[in-house]
Amino acid sequence: MRVADNINAALHSVLAGDERAYLIGEDLLDPYGGAFKVARGLSTRFPDRVLSTPISESAMTGVAAGLALAGDTAIVEYMFADFLTLGFDPLVNFAAKSVTMYGTRLPMRLIVRCPSGGGRGYGPTHSQTLTKHLIGVPGLAVFEMSPFRDAAEVFAEMLALAQPCVFVEDKILYTRRMHAVPHPFTASVRDGVAYVGTGEPPDLVLVAPGGTAGRAVAALHRLLIEDEIAGLLVVPSRLYPVSLDLPPVPHVVVAEDGTAGGTWGAEVAQHVHARHFADLAAPVTLVHAAGAVIPAAPHLEREVLVTAGTIYDAMVRTVRG
Repeated sequence: MRVADNINAALHSVLAGDERAYLIGEDLLDPYGGAFKVARGLSTRFPDRVLSTPISESAMTGVAAGLALAGDTAIVEYMFADFLTLGFDPLVNFAAKSVTMYGTRLPMRLIVRCPSGGGRGYGPTHSQTLTKHLIGVPGLAVFEMSPFRDAAEVFAEMLALAQPCVFVEDKILYTRRMHAVPHPFTASVRDGVAYVGTGEPPDLVLVAPGGTAGRAVAALHRLLIEDEIAGLLVVPSRLYPVSLDLPPVPHVVVAEDGTAGGTWGAEVAQHVHARHFADLAAPVTLVHAAGAVIPAAPHLEREVLVTAGTIYDAMVRTVRG
């Protein structure tokens, strides 16, 4: 199953299991089925609960937050995560605060799905990863799509929290296959966190969100073949708050899309330093995109974004000092 099909199946499951669940967004109705076809078939099966909206992320997020406030379940699909800035006010100043500001905890089953990242030549305003701007918002949980964990499990976890959640979905992953890793790696999931490794004690741990997982695995495979260094990839579904169970290793690298400064990766580094400082031979290494506008030309885009080569180079520098 491809990742997009896995999310589509999860959405079918949510709407089938909850008669008060709605999917809201632009151009969702069949035969179009959304910008990346993740919503295909849903409007045909649930015509009264898949709502195609005008082009206004602020409006669709506000409507969804109102539905959640009234006790319904609302899932919003943005065309691109870049437009999260337009929905920021109803998400942060209304939805996230509504969980606790009425004197007693109020369930708010709201999920905002954000197709994120570059690699498709969409240019500066359709290729960003804005996850860092969501870290630390009270009442708001941040998750990321992973090719190693069934999306139905992640949706169930988000809805069980009964608070607004943002679900970051890397656009490149949509066409990739679930659970695919090269030999000799295997993937397993424990407590919502995926672990990809050879089964041998690792020399290095690479922590990465689901969107970078494919590039991270490619970098680890190269590290093993060319440098004979065994690494373990750790991919949490829930990004914030940070909670990781890492083995004792001398080197930890965190790779994420998006630019440096106030990032999820910095939160992970703080978490690792506080809990595993005695095991480390060096500080945690952070890998980010370049601090530049993302070009549309593919060869220039690759110079800005995090690639498998970027991650590999950072791991080699970390191990060799």
